[in-house]
Amino acid sequence: MSLIKITKKKYPIEIDLLYATKKNFTGKQIYKKKDCYLHKEAVPFFERSIQLAKKLNLKLKIYDAFRPSEAQWKLWKHTPDENFIANPKKGSPHSRGVAIDLTLVNKNNNELNMGTKFDNFTSKSFHGNISITKEAQKNRFILLGIMSASGWDFYNKEWWHYQLFNSKKYKIIKNNMLKKPMM
Repeated sequence: MSLIKITKKKYPIEIDLLYATKKNFTGKQIYKKKDCYLHKEAVPFFERSIQLAKKLNLKLKIYDAFRPSEAQWKLWKHTPDENFIANPKKGSPHSRGVAIDLTLVNKNNNELNMGTKFDNFTSKSFHGNISITKEAQKNRFILLGIMSASGWDFYNKEWWHYQLFNSKKYKIIKNNMLKKPMM
C-alpha cells in the first residue's frame, strides 16, 4: 500500500485531525477514526519539514493529511466552492495522500498566530494577505519557508495547505484499501 501511518509516537509532532471531530467547518464528524496517513513518497518531505521546524524550536501540528474520497464528497456537498474544496470528480491532493494541512506550535504546544483559523474560507487565508497582523504574517512566512525548503508546493488561498508538486500524477486512493477504513 502507498499510505504510511503518521503518529506522535513515531514523529515529534502534534496531530489534531479536525475532521475526526465536530470542530470543523461542517460541524459534523467526517472521519470515524483519528488515523493520519501520508503517501509514502510524501513522507521524506514531511520528515524534512519536521527537522527544519525543530531547528527553530517549533513543531508541526497536523489538521488533515490523507482524506478518503468519501470524505471529500461530504465536504464538497457542504461547501461546493472550488476555491477551498477540490471538486471530488477531479480529485483532491488529499485523496491522493500527497497533501497536508498544518500549522506550527511552540515548545508549549501552543499554535502560532496565523491570522485566521484553519479552514477560514475568506481572503484572509490567502498567502500574502496584508490585512493580518505583522506577527501572523511572520508566522505564515516561517511555515511557508519550512514547507517550501522541504520540497512542498503551496496553495495560494490556504496558508495551511501544502502538497507535493504535480500532485495529480498520483492516483486517488480508495478508502477501502486501508486495513482499517477511516470512514
